[in-house]
Amino acid sequence: MATDMPGSVLASVSPNDTPYKPRYIDIGINLADPIFRGRYHGTQRHPDDLSAVVSRAREVGCQKLIVTGSDFISSRHALEIAREYPGTVYTTAGIHPCSSSIFSTTHSHVDTNGHTMPCDPDPSQPIAEDHEPDVERTASIISELRTLIEEARSSSKGPSPLVAFGEFGLDYDRLHYCSKKIQLHSFAAQLDLALSLQPQLPLFLHSRAAHADFVGLLKDKFGPRLEKLERGAVVHSFTGTVEEMRELMDLGLYIGTNGCSFKTAENCAVVKEIHLDRLMLETDGPWCEVRPSHEGWKYLIEPPKPAAAAATDAVENGNKNDAEVTSNGVPVEQAQQQQPRKGKQQQSKKPQKKESEVPERWKTVKKEKWVEGAMVKGRNEPCMIERVGKIVAGIKGVTLEEVCEAAWRNTTKVFPVDE
Repeated sequence: MATDMPGSVLASVSPNDTPYKPRYIDIGINLADPIFRGRYHGTQRHPDDLSAVVSRAREVGCQKLIVTGSDFISSRHALEIAREYPGTVYTTAGIHPCSSSIFSTTHSHVDTNGHTMPCDPDPSQPIAEDHEPDVERTASIISELRTLIEEARSSSKGPSPLVAFGEFGLDYDRLHYCSKKIQLHSFAAQLDLALSLQPQLPLFLHSRAAHADFVGLLKDKFGPRLEKLERGAVVHSFTGTVEEMRELMDLGLYIGTNGCSFKTAENCAVVKEIHLDRLMLETDGPWCEVRPSHEGWKYLIEPPKPAAAAATDAVENGNKNDAEVTSNGVPVEQAQQQQPRKGKQQQSKKPQKKESEVPERWKTVKKEKWVEGAMVKGRNEPCMIERVGKIVAGIKGVTLEEVCEAAWRNTTKVFPVDE
């Protein structure tokens, strides 16, 4: 069943010979980010196109979207979006480690104009570690978060759109947003809240370059085997080592993969070792898109057909003429077209835009040139989850169906999105 050929994702056909139609759940999409309303750093660059974003997601088979809440503003906006798209959009609520400076005595917070933080590390000067946690402010934050969660769980007529506690955890790659000391305090305080909720919510966790402290706090709060964790948890946007990933799986946690999980050969080697029964898929848009520079990109490129197969295709497509050929096998007409015309000076042609080696479903434009129906360049969307699924399948040498169905089972087992 396995294959090492890049781009060669194994096909899957059901017993009645009907090709498999993929279905996805994007477990981490930041639809509350103003970018999806056309606002960039406080400026309206193009019309609100959130409905088109959701429509494109549905078109590729992404039937469920879990919108990430990373602070109070995004958590509340996520709930509003869920009410716009009942049965499709669900949410989380929590305080991201990069938003956790609000727990500090300095109350310092980086103004991002409502945007979520980019996923890449930043070499800026980290915040000083001499900032202390503010006990009174912590109590107020946790009380407000508890109220937000309880109201979201009780205000819905049917099942609540709030399906997880998070995003929260530790991020030592981006200490310019919040120091280690305050992140540890924020994580511990939120774990205490998560443990106290009745019933508990599943956890949507973040761990970046902080594995030992991350696992240590989880064990401190939920027990050495996380036996007090009732509903399960996913460590999303995973970019750690194979050893770290295995420890998380051994603890019963799930692993979320997105474009950031495919950047290097080492990243892809980790993905290859994720057990299918521990796998979840996500885009983490508008960030973490899969780029041509990523190691995993090669799994999106369809391998070229062998020359014999290409010739057969040409015949089957009706190219059966008996045209004369040159001694090297090139049709005479083609060879003549390739020769410069006598008496005329060859003119230089304007370089043509290089076609993408990976087909695009939709036109992509810069935000300044937005047109209705187009995707925005550099803004990752939930419809791109089909690329995540294909890359995971290619890395693991399994069918796309195996990846999609495993991820669907795992996600609906942990998060109540299929009730």
